[in-house]
Amino acid sequence: MKSIAALQAAVTAAAPFEGEPSDAELDAIDREMPLILADVVLLDAQIMTIDRTPTELDERRIRRARRRVLAARRDLANTATAGEVA
Repeated sequence: MKSIAALQAAVTAAAPFEGEPSDAELDAIDREMPLILADVVLLDAQIMTIDRTPTELDERRIRRARRRVLAARRDLANTATAGEVA
């Protein structure tokens, strides 16, 4: 029977600075941070209404959070498109 232990080392080889993101990855996170934060606000608004019927205020909060997510996605897509054109 053939052992696969030697193959595992090639698949799971340690990268330089293992566990730390590269500068490019950090830049991507910085660019996406407004969208990430908007998603968190939307999730918070949705979580608050999981175990009860949403009130009018809850519905407004969720709608506002959804609009914020859509605006952040639009802005991120526009900056990505502008970067490709330039």
